[in-house]
Amino acid sequence: MFPNKKILKLPLRISLVVLLLGFLAKMFEMPFASKMLLVAFASLGILYTIRFFNKKEKEFIDFNKLALVSFWSLYGVFTILNFPYTLFFLIMTAIAFVLWFVMEGTAYFLDEDRRAKNSLYHILWNFALVLGTLGVIAGSLLKILHWDYSIHLLSLGITMIAAYVLKDVFVPETPKEDEHNHEEFQL
Repeated sequence: MFPNKKILKLPLRISLVVLLLGFLAKMFEMPFASKMLLVAFASLGILYTIRFFNKKEKEFIDFNKLALVSFWSLYGVFTILNFPYTLFFLIMTAIAFVLWFVMEGTAYFLDEDRRAKNSLYHILWNFALVLGTLGVIAGSLLKILHWDYSIHLLSLGITMIAAYVLKDVFVPETPKEDEHNHEEFQL
């Protein structure tokens, strides 16, 4: 077992997928959508908090990530339950996100020594993530403009992102002896 292995990776990924599917259910106005979103937001907040407190060495960026996830989860729960003061949680989420982006930002997704070799498998999955993200963005914008098939594009994008999040659940990679540079990518 690697010393930097992050705990609760699978439950956090499943919670993220439930959240994405809850967004899809909300879009299609299904009756259980709010319950799915409530469970997903609550479980994300609880699981990430447990993960944070199990971490041995904590830096400022770790506290910032905890604040980001906590305020975002509370914002989701308070919004679903129609509680007041959701704007406070939204503002705190935005501040924590900006802090994270300034401190870590896109470097979070890169390896430190820039020597990682991606296989065709990784390249195709990353391409699927990019297409899913573009589908969500384009579907959202087209929905605002009331264009036909915008919901289809948006739901396809969300489904592709959910598949990307769950890709390692069904086909886990075998860790290699000499390769430890992908550990920071794990949720």
